[in-house]
Amino acid sequence: MSPSVAPLDFFKLLAHELRWQIIQGLALSDLRVNELVSMTGEPMNLVSYHLRMLRNAGVVVARRSDADRRDVYYGLDMNSLREMYFEGGQAIHISLGATPHPLPLQQAPPTRVLFVCTHNSARSQMAEALLRARGGISFEVFSAGNQPSNIRPEVTPALAPFGVALNGQYSKPLTVFSGQAFDYVITVCDTAREVCPTFEGRNQKLHWGYADPTNIADDAQRQTAFTDIAEQLHQRILLFIQNVQHDHS
Repeated sequence: MSPSVAPLDFFKLLAHELRWQIIQGLALSDLRVNELVSMTGEPMNLVSYHLRMLRNAGVVVARRSDADRRDVYYGLDMNSLREMYFEGGQAIHISLGATPHPLPLQQAPPTRVLFVCTHNSARSQMAEALLRARGGISFEVFSAGNQPSNIRPEVTPALAPFGVALNGQYSKPLTVFSGQAFDYVITVCDTAREVCPTFEGRNQKLHWGYADPTNIADDAQRQTAFTDIAEQLHQRILLFIQNVQHDHS
């Protein structure tokens, strides 16, 4: 936990109704400030003020859009939020500081998920592999790109710490899935979000944006970026599984 955010201050931070709405919204998808304004129904200056409080506490992070540098996306720092949450629980009682394991999903028709990025070469491939491994038979998972290329060699070592392999995955165009139905379509790069088509089915669109690690020239730094994104995706996918479980309960 950041030393500037004591457990009591952390719970005070969460206790405000608007900040709670913002955190709940960002738990599902990265959003721009105008989208948060629409979601909460509050004026932009008020939303911006509370976003700044969340950012100062290390709960929310901001980054420039890869698609349009004038846009800023906000998202949760899941590792920081998790650490603060359980340290706060442990401050109440040691038994509340343990990290829980995701509960198994109840029996239901498989949830169909499509991950989308521009080249379907890195971020969407890692997301597909991680959700398939962690979600098991409760999910049917796919990925595609609007400009597919080839899977990057950095993907395999980035997934290795999680015991996850690609298992026959390959890059493919979005057109492969034309006419198919999905419960969730999740874009993992900003450019893909702008051009992602609408599919049949529930088709709930979420955005988990990450800067393209392939743009990093240095080999070691590029591999580190791949590993960092895999870790963030893993945390987000565990939360996503729990959200789907809640919907099916």
